[in-house]
Amino acid sequence: MTMARPIRLVFRALAAVLLLLLAAAGATSLRVGGPPVVSLRPGLPAVGRRTPVVLSAAAPGRGLVRLRLELEQAGRVHVLAERRYRPLPPWALAGERTETDEIRLEVGAATTPGLKEGEAVLRAVADRAGTWLLRPAPVTVEVRLPVRLRPPALSLLSSQHYVAQGGAGVVVYRVGPTSVRDGVQAGEWFFSGAALPGGRPSDRFALFGVPWTLSSGARVRLVASDEVDNRSELAFVDRFFPHPPARDRMALEDTFLERVVPEILRQTPELADRGSLLANYLEVNRDLRRRNAEELAALAPRSVPRFLWRETFLPLRGAKVMSSFADRRSYLYQGREVDEQTHLGFDLASVARTPVPAANRGVVLLARYFGIYGNAVVLDHGYGLMSLYAHLSEISVAEGQEVERAAILGTTGKTGLAGGDHLHFTTLVGGLPVNPKEWWDPKWVRDRVTSKLGTTLAAEATGGG
Repeated sequence: MTMARPIRLVFRALAAVLLLLLAAAGATSLRVGGPPVVSLRPGLPAVGRRTPVVLSAAAPGRGLVRLRLELEQAGRVHVLAERRYRPLPPWALAGERTETDEIRLEVGAATTPGLKEGEAVLRAVADRAGTWLLRPAPVTVEVRLPVRLRPPALSLLSSQHYVAQGGAGVVVYRVGPTSVRDGVQAGEWFFSGAALPGGRPSDRFALFGVPWTLSSGARVRLVASDEVDNRSELAFVDRFFPHPPARDRMALEDTFLERVVPEILRQTPELADRGSLLANYLEVNRDLRRRNAEELAALAPRSVPRFLWRETFLPLRGAKVMSSFADRRSYLYQGREVDEQTHLGFDLASVARTPVPAANRGVVLLARYFGIYGNAVVLDHGYGLMSLYAHLSEISVAEGQEVERAAILGTTGKTGLAGGDHLHFTTLVGGLPVNPKEWWDPKWVRDRVTSKLGTTLAAEATGGG
């Protein structure tokens, strides 16, 4: 009896261990990973040439096993991306694994050979961690998208497009129903088109500028694109007139710097004091000039989509033009060149404190101290056409005010970066400074703008004269 009892205890212990081992084996045989949470997000409502797609997946616990992104069309499956991972073993509670991941790529005709117009299925497949006994089904997410590969129809309606370097123009055209963005691309600048008043729903026009840096018309093109950026382009410039910017040299005197720089710093509190008069001037002439140009460009989307002007544009009467458009100016200090900038406008000099008339009818978008321009006014004339009046000694209008042609906006002065009393005048199209002389010429306005827009609109825009 004394020997039997220990033997029974040993057998019981062995049975318990065996049961634990069997339980552990059963648990590891059944411990599959939880279903991954999968998200499939196309960046566009259709597949075009390059449609961005983001696939993200999360599998807390044992982690991810495999992610695969497929595109299926007409029974043909393209594997666009695939990643494999090492999950935790079923018996482990901690260790290295990948619980979340994201795949970003572009899908479309440029990346998937054989893709055709019609419909396609984007499919994300995320495998679950299994065991030697169980192989759970993967998690699958699908998105059906149309495939659009043809660019919108685009045709030219106007003719005789003669444009100059640093100038402006108008083009009239027709787009197909799939177009969602159209206009003129001139170098790095884009000028949106607008519905042609009195035309068909598909008839459009664009008022555009030609950057002063563009020395040929080859990069001035009419464009139209659909919602997945299939793009049509047309060359339309019949004749291009190059006008290379002139060069000028300006000597900086301490008396000038002492007058203008401290005042600009006081009026522009976001500028930091650089510790010297010259350093502060260079900060103003370079960085503030650039920021002011960006602010002017940012005004363009606020332009009203209608013509506000009715007659030809007015210059400052009796004024002498002291500069040419887009002068490339070298600035010298104590005989040494310290900066170089482009002067985008005309300096018009008359007697001190000359009343400044509005070049044409418009709405005041800006009326305040404005960086290098000092006291300044910006008028919106519609469809992105604006005029800037700078260095004023005083401002006589307020933002939001409607003004008529020749209404007095203020008086000339020498605020901002002005060496003496004068008016700095700039014409802008879509935020781009262009040569004002074109808009002061009634024949140019008639030939290059209103005649292309039809007789009804021409009469509306110029008041018949």
